[in-house]
Order: sequence, then structure tokens, then C-alpha cells
Amino acid sequence: MRLNLHLVRIFHTVAEEGSFSAAARRLHISQPAVSKAVSELERHLDTALLERAGGRRGQSMMLTEAGAALDAHARSIFALERAAVEEVQQRRGLKRGSLVVGASTTIASYWLPHYLKTFAKRWPDIDLRLVVANTQAISEDLLDCKLDLALVEGPVHVSGLAHYPWREERLVIVGPPHSPEEVADLAKGTWLVREVGSGTREVSFEILAKLGITAQRSIEIGSNEGIARAVASGLGVAMLPYAVVEDLLALKKVVKLRPQSEEGLTRMLYRVERHDRPASPAVLEFLDILTRPK
Repeated sequence: MRLNLHLVRIFHTVAEEGSFSAAARRLHISQPAVSKAVSELERHLDTALLERAGGRRGQSMMLTEAGAALDAHARSIFALERAAVEEVQQRRGLKRGSLVVGASTTIASYWLPHYLKTFAKRWPDIDLRLVVANTQAISEDLLDCKLDLALVEGPVHVSGLAHYPWREERLVIVGPPHSPEEVADLAKGTWLVREVGSGTREVSFEILAKLGITAQRSIEIGSNEGIARAVASGLGVAMLPYAVVEDLLALKKVVKLRPQSEEGLTRMLYRVERHDRPASPAVLEFLDILTRPK
């Protein structure tokens, strides 16, 4: 059985937009044409792909189990299609094209500027763009081929993606100047943590568990810089990359809280790529820069 990719594209658009009418507007075709294409695809596959509420056109669609499975494959197929077009355009001596790098917030703020500057200087005609988000969002964008490669703050366990160690980063536990320095007291303090989906949050909880620290109370803050400032204001304690709090430590606006052993207060930063997407010339050049010492 061979899939008609034209029909699959229309179905995928309906799944993304949530209705026949919205898909028709996006595709610049009539609503009946969209409905006919989906029905034809269902006949071809001999299975229902959408649940049509009340049978009325224009209403929100629900994917069946089979529809959800097909849509997942369609998402990957059309993401790779976009990537293939971009790569062909880039294979012109790196005189045109683009490079979209995704990075979690700490990496984007403290590690990447040097490498981006080097790439931009070496290849000035490449359209360079940096997308900044937490690890989960970056992984989703990479899976959709919205990014060419990504650098994140923890391993990524997502089907279709592969992660490779890039560099190690030092972590510290910090509190306001009046904080106790005993680990036993830290469990009773208020811990300031990143949101769900953040690599910093995941690694911090893993390390705290190894140190025997179970936070009794926590407050979520959406950036490491915000957490650092909140620690300085006395809101609580936190585990953060040393690069984030280096200046605050020097100014004595926060203090380093010393656990019984500082071994293990590091984390690995990772490079993430799609399994099935060959590296473009621009990606290969950027990877070469990433692996060179400053």
C-alpha cells in the first residue's frame, strides 16, 4: 500500500488546525475539497481517522487512535521535507541558507555567544538564528525540524532524537547571606526551582536526592536569573549553574551553601540532533566550532 502524500498533507493540516474550515483557509482550497480528501484517505486506509462531532462540517475534529498514529508520522514526514529543501539551498558553498540553533536558557545566555560570534564572522552570509526555551520545548522544535541542532541542560529521552555530551557545567547551592550552611537545615528551607520541562529542574532534583535533601516546600520561577535574584532577596535557596551566580557571589549578595560533600555538583550539557536528519554543511561547520577550545 502506498500513501497519497497530498491527501496525508490535507489530513495533517486538519489535525493541526482542528477543523475542516480552518484547514481549508490555510490550504487555500474549499472546505468540501478538504472533507473529500480526508474521506478518500480513510477509504484508502479502510479506517476512520477523525471523529466528526455531530457530523457537521466546520466543527472541531477529534483524532481517532489510528488518526493520531498517522498524524505523528505525517508530522515527521513534512518536517523532514522542509529540512531537505533547506539543506539543498545551503549546499551552495555556504553562501546562502540559514542555521537555526536551539538552546535552553542558561546555555544561550552564558555559553553560546562566543560560538555564535565565531560562526557569524566566518560565514557572514548565513542567516543565523537562536531559539531560546526550556529543554522540553527545544526538543519538540527539533523534532519538528524547526531547529537544525540543539544544546540543552540534560539528556533528552524522546523517540527520534539522539543526545551527545558536549561539556560539563559546575553547579552550586546558594542562599541569601544569612542562610544556614548545614545540609540538614536546607531540607527545611524554601527551594526555588525551574518549571516542569526545564533541564535545570530535572538535574537539580536528581542531585538533591543523592545528597539526601528532600525539599519540604518549593516555589517555581521561570528563569535561572530570576531564581538567582529571588535568592538574593531572601525568598529561598536554590541549586544553580555557577555561571549564573558568579557575579552575585563576588558581590556577596548570595552565599554558597556547602553540602557535606561537593562531589557530584556538576551536570553535563548535551548536543541534541534528529536520528534521521543528515547534518547540513552549516551544521557541520557549527559543530566544528563547538568542539574547538575557546
